[in-house]
Amino acid sequence: MRDDDDSPISSSDAKRLFADWTAAPAIVLAVSGGPDSIAMMWLAARWRRALKRGPQLVAVTIDHGLRPDAAREARDVKRLAKTLDLPHRTLRWSGAKPRTGVPAAARDARYRLLAKAARAAGATHVLTAHTQDDQAETLLMRMSRGSGIAGLAAMARQSQRDGVVLARPLLHIPKARLVATLKKARIGFADDPTNRDTRFTRPRFRALMPALAAEGFDARNLTRLAARFARANAALEILADGAERYLALGHRGAAQAGFDANAFAALAEEIRLRLLLRWIDQVGHEGPAELGKVEALLAALDRAVAATGSSRGRIGLKQTLAGALVSLADGRIRIEPAPLRRKRAD
Repeated sequence: MRDDDDSPISSSDAKRLFADWTAAPAIVLAVSGGPDSIAMMWLAARWRRALKRGPQLVAVTIDHGLRPDAAREARDVKRLAKTLDLPHRTLRWSGAKPRTGVPAAARDARYRLLAKAARAAGATHVLTAHTQDDQAETLLMRMSRGSGIAGLAAMARQSQRDGVVLARPLLHIPKARLVATLKKARIGFADDPTNRDTRFTRPRFRALMPALAAEGFDARNLTRLAARFARANAALEILADGAERYLALGHRGAAQAGFDANAFAALAEEIRLRLLLRWIDQVGHEGPAELGKVEALLAALDRAVAATGSSRGRIGLKQTLAGALVSLADGRIRIEPAPLRRKRAD
């Protein structure tokens, strides 16, 4: 399948796109009404019809209640789903909306509601229509924030969230191919103006893409870079697993029992950092921990280990981060839940 053109996606292409999920009992399709998700729904319906037996498909639209046109767009999706013989549900994000951080809050609400819909339908997977263009924008956004290797891997083809598998079958497909597919099939789609609203981060990066592409930073190259980061991240995670076993910390929460500080110090810096992140997120109650803060903690811990060595009776460090208490004493490092903060009286 070509991923560098704007040709429509054929039925044989669709078969390959969705082949990984043939054995799933049921699948929720996240369909907003925009071109990407409408194309995914149409392609998935064609794929399902070509199978003798396959998963049940359920289209779900999330109405965030942020735009007056959202309800109409959800009804349009329902009408199209009906022509494709797909059941459809609209779920609404109810309650007060935050004044800041709206995109992140809306995203969390969307995934929470999609997981709820999946459980109700007996679905093991939720498919979203993230494209090659989305992946490139995600990488740029994370680069701008100084993300580590795991963050620069951007979006994974499959990941776990809220008890279901999130899958992104279109992650290497340019948006232009999806639009061409719909045009050929004469299927309409909604235009969400917030996708161009430069008050938000992603649309600002989206607006930069033509200029970046002229310098070689096009969506295809950026997506390839994200895939290489993902490959490196997977290798480092395997090394971190081995280091964890080496330190006899192979099960959740075992860092509370303590481990040899000098053995930890002998590990590569990236592995030490990953292990600290794991353990703090496992036992802390205010996480996830921020990478920059864990880096600062690791530097302080390394200095403390170098200063105290394996000396007995000495406390080299005691610091809290993300609800975890990290301490160095008697040549051993312990990571345990920090005492809960007392609420101030009004």
